[in-house]
Amino acid sequence: MKHSIYKIRSFKKTGPYTLDISFDDDCRRTIDFQPILAGDLYGPLKNPKVFNRVRLDREVHTLVWPNGADFDPAILHDWAKHRHAFALAAKRWESAGR
Repeated sequence: MKHSIYKIRSFKKTGPYTLDISFDDDCRRTIDFQPILAGDLYGPLKNPKVFNRVRLDREVHTLVWPNGADFDPAILHDWAKHRHAFALAAKRWESAGR
């Protein structure tokens, strides 16, 4: 099974919890992360001050947050394929936390 390797070149914030991400293959994705912000890892990003501290890790070429949250660049590159699974997981995480 072949797994494509992508690198994030840059990003910019375009709205609350929304980032416009540019990849090394000239692809761009605009992703609204709000629907998946739940659980121990992604839940803290609901705080806008935490979410807005996102940065590009130039060594591994992905987005990272101060609490250790990150994503495989291939997941973000192909977000349309993965968005639903992440949203379902977020609902499970929220239910488990109640």
